[in-house]
Amino acid sequence: MTDTTALEAAAFRRLVAHLQQRSDVQNIDLMILAGFCRNCLSHWLQEAADDAGTPMSKDDARTRIYGMPFAEWKARHQTEATPEQLAAFDAAQRAHPPR
Repeated sequence: MTDTTALEAAAFRRLVAHLQQRSDVQNIDLMILAGFCRNCLSHWLQEAADDAGTPMSKDDARTRIYGMPFAEWKARHQTEATPEQLAAFDAAQRAHPPR
């Protein structure tokens, strides 16, 4: 495989699979450390599909990233953010404002 797009797609699929396996990692932790989360990936996927002329719903994009419907993932894996996480998130947003 030498096509750059194919290599990037393979890396993306591996990232998504990794995040699906690591349901213990909360989205807020990803946002604090990396500035993006599973929801960001689903938005980027949806935007890429729209740009390619293949419209994708928000729910379909989230299901592709989470590996299940978003509501199901939230019920199974999402925990309430702690005051410490919220403070760290606020500090990260101030240090690196979204563009």
